[in-house]
Amino acid sequence: MSDQDITFTIDGVEITAKPGQTIMEAADEAGIYIPRLCDHEGLRHQGGCRVCTVKANGRSVAACTQPAAAGIEVENENAHVNKLRRDLVEMLFHEGNHLCPICEASGNCELQAMAYRLEMVDPTRFPYLEPCRAVDASHPDIALDTNRCISCGRCIRASKDVDGKGVFGYVGRGIHRRVAVNGEDLAHTDADAADHAMSDEVCPVGCIIRKRVGFVTPIGEREFDKGLIGYEIEGKRRG
Repeated sequence: MSDQDITFTIDGVEITAKPGQTIMEAADEAGIYIPRLCDHEGLRHQGGCRVCTVKANGRSVAACTQPAAAGIEVENENAHVNKLRRDLVEMLFHEGNHLCPICEASGNCELQAMAYRLEMVDPTRFPYLEPCRAVDASHPDIALDTNRCISCGRCIRASKDVDGKGVFGYVGRGIHRRVAVNGEDLAHTDADAADHAMSDEVCPVGCIIRKRVGFVTPIGEREFDKGLIGYEIEGKRRG
């Protein structure tokens, strides 16, 4: 701990943060998992999904964008906060078409895994919107199924900031907002299967599909067959 480091608590556990770190960054280093969907390591923070909502001195904030501050008391795991997160995840399921049993992302899907972690047991409280969006399979190596999109923006930031291409972007407003490509279709862009934006780790659901590799990972070896989402971060404390 340096002279510039600060300390604060998460659920009563004192942790250390470096200058400029967010609550989430400091929590990750301390082995405390804060749920998130729009945030991803290596991409700039967006604070869009709000699944990372925590209480900081009693005020609701997005942990991925809120700077850590000396002495703050953060509540991450309690019934009230987890209900907020569960409500958000339920609405994401109802806004799209998420057919987990037949989806090639099943077992590797962060939305599905988050539902398990948050014990989402009643998905019928909200009416399903059942959007009907065409699947873009025009590209020889990549398909795009925005029926599954949760508007996390990870592909947009990865394509713009990492790949330097800007293949993806938002169109529309409000409930009609969706991810689109900067061409007539995906084939008329400079998207490449080797782009970071197209990697398995960027899209948290089964929206960006690399052709000819679906269902290659057998049950039992998929990412979240190994443990609840966040298990790698929490393993730092046990280690």
